[in-house]
Amino acid sequence: MATLKLIQRPGFYEALTAQTRKLMDGLVEAAKPSGVPFCADAVGGMFGIYFAANVPQTYAQIMAMDKARFNAFFHAMLGRGVYLAPSAFEAGFVSAAHDDAVIAQTVEAARASFAAIAWRHVA
Repeated sequence: MATLKLIQRPGFYEALTAQTRKLMDGLVEAAKPSGVPFCADAVGGMFGIYFAANVPQTYAQIMAMDKARFNAFFHAMLGRGVYLAPSAFEAGFVSAAHDDAVIAQTVEAARASFAAIAWRHVA
């Protein structure tokens, strides 16, 4: 019942969407200095991250993503205390518990993780 009351509050979904967008924008910005091809997309609290220049629109584009680079990023993030979905093909989710501090910590972990995997030729 507590969850149902929480999600019925005015502005709940708008705030959730804004936090998800903040995370996605932060991740994209964090990737830029590394030169690692990366993009992200979100709907509401659900997001996808892609090791590609553009958000994939087709099955072929999904399959062409740099899955090895995703795996390297996943482990780099895990080593920094951030657990993402372990498959390049899974969606991630932001919750009401992901406040600005958590988003900022995640983006900083991503910045370090992108830097760590940038030098690798991941095949």
